[in-house]
Amino acid sequence: MRKKILAVTLVIAVIASALGWTALSSQKSDDAVVPVSHDLAVVDVIKLPDPVLEGNMSLEETFQQRRSVREYTDADISLSELSQLVWAAQGITSTQGFRTVPSAGALYPLEVYVVNVTGVYHYNPLNHTLGKIRSADVQENLTKAALNQDAVRQAPLKLVIMGVYERAATKYGERAERYVHLEAGHAAQNVLLECTSLGLGAVPIGAFDDSMVREVLEIPPDQQPLYIIPIGHVS
Repeated sequence: MRKKILAVTLVIAVIASALGWTALSSQKSDDAVVPVSHDLAVVDVIKLPDPVLEGNMSLEETFQQRRSVREYTDADISLSELSQLVWAAQGITSTQGFRTVPSAGALYPLEVYVVNVTGVYHYNPLNHTLGKIRSADVQENLTKAALNQDAVRQAPLKLVIMGVYERAATKYGERAERYVHLEAGHAAQNVLLECTSLGLGAVPIGAFDDSMVREVLEIPPDQQPLYIIPIGHVS
């Protein structure tokens, strides 16, 4: 009798374990999560216009026409154009919280900043807003951090893409750095193609002093600068 009870118990345990594994396996591995960011001292918030989902040219045309542009006019980037650019980089595209770029484990380890003459802004994808974190014009100091490259100096707008390795390392350990870099590439290409669609010029820049960029923008030390993308109207 005891052997029968043990056998039944074992069968039940195996079935329960199998059901539990099936339930876990049925969960999407890329379910979106809300990244935990350091608190930034936001002095003002700008609500951006909703992104426009029908562009001026086809995706294939943006492939054909995209070029690295390093010279710009003095014309400002409009708020609607800026809205499109940050949305292309990290905008939310579903009710589940998924974004415009693929992210390993949907951990979203990137942070996007905007630098122009009025200050430094942090993009919040959750409500499609820009939070001003610095009111000073830091463009010349950012240019110095980028080794005095003329494109950074000339462009009226700079997007800075940061990576938070720890956010991805919670799941992927040593592979996290690679995944963060891949995601930054996805985001940068989105921005460059959006610029092409809008008739803007841009160039992705990776030559800069990391610590100086963090110091100029006054951002947390766990955020690593990966791209500076100068953007402007083509001269």
